[in-house]
Amino acid sequence: MSKIQKTLIALLSVVILFFGFVIVRIAFKPISTVKAAAIPAGEYDPAVWGQHYPLQYESYKKMYEMSPSPTGYGGSIKVQKSDMQPELFTNFKGMPFSEDYSEERGHVYSLEDLRDSKRVSKASKGACISCKTPYVEQFYQESGWGYASKPLAELLDKAKHPISCAACHDPETMSLRVITPSFIEAQERRGIDMSKATREEMRTYVCAQCHDEYYFEPGTSKVVLPWDKGLRPEEMYAYYAEKPNGFAQDWQHPDSKASILKAQHPDYETYATGTHGKAGVTCADCHMPFMRKSGQKYTSHNITSPTKDLNSSCSPCHSQGSTWLLERVKTMQDQTWQLQHNAGQTVARAHEAIKKAGESPNADQAELAKSRELVRKAQWMWDFVAAESSMGFHNTDQSMTTLSEANELAHQAIEAANRAAGIKVL
Repeated sequence: MSKIQKTLIALLSVVILFFGFVIVRIAFKPISTVKAAAIPAGEYDPAVWGQHYPLQYESYKKMYEMSPSPTGYGGSIKVQKSDMQPELFTNFKGMPFSEDYSEERGHVYSLEDLRDSKRVSKASKGACISCKTPYVEQFYQESGWGYASKPLAELLDKAKHPISCAACHDPETMSLRVITPSFIEAQERRGIDMSKATREEMRTYVCAQCHDEYYFEPGTSKVVLPWDKGLRPEEMYAYYAEKPNGFAQDWQHPDSKASILKAQHPDYETYATGTHGKAGVTCADCHMPFMRKSGQKYTSHNITSPTKDLNSSCSPCHSQGSTWLLERVKTMQDQTWQLQHNAGQTVARAHEAIKKAGESPNADQAELAKSRELVRKAQWMWDFVAAESSMGFHNTDQSMTTLSEANELAHQAIEAANRAAGIKVL
């Protein structure tokens, strides 16, 4: 080897070593290098936190920017879901969701949208604020579950800030935390000790504490998560069948007279039993991807659809490219939507058929009762998917199966109603 070759090799080694060091410092700068600032307990103003964590705060404020989803489903524009699903008027007849069922906006709008909702009245209880503000920590410290039965208007006056930093972070250590008591209690009943949760588990739990199914305990309005038998829709339906804590229904449908359950955004339950959940991919991995600015690595707090930034959200694990990824997500959602729409329409026809049968003076009461139970379960299965935020993406297999079952149960409800009315079923 000549002297020139040795010199070139030496120079190349220095260059590789130098740039390799720079790349490693930029690409793999640990989050812990950001010095934690001790923020007073009970400080719920995100702007105060933002003084110490400007990159996170700037990304948080991006949630004020409303925009549609690239796939056509979800998004952060406040539109009525009934515009695409007129069957909602029939299926939720007799309860507030038939009057106002708008698309969810970002966390920054949580209190504003609650105040403006047509589903809120003077009789609304404090339980409704449970996942809308970090002030729920204060309310629970002061009154325990007593806050849930207080007038919602009273608590809205006290809550000055929407969902923000303190809902997920300990103000002194910045460690992830859960402040929603219903989630902690549900996990305890499942035998899960939240104090032993890993950081990776907490990257899901901080989201799961609000993005889940629940009901209000009769008499107290205490928020309860129906997980005692499992997280799947049929397991929760079996739980509700036992009338837990005296809870039998969300309302009685005025036409079919069936006792109906209203699903409440079961995002965590759907994700947890899906591909990403079982693989250990956290909610934050997709909805709060790592970003870089000026050589600093930080977590995006613009919590929105991953399809708005596929390169940051999906490409760290998937190498197929953003075009393929977006097409794949849209295909899943298109197929789920079609089944959801069909099932919802069949459920609506079932309510109408049962109403007609119930008006018959000689109706077979046994068949009528059977039809009401069938439509109750059909609507639950349909609504479990319809109320979930991902349009099937979090667990496509389960969502498609659940909607197919909902459609079949609704057809069975129609047949039972026809038999009750003496109409020959072919």
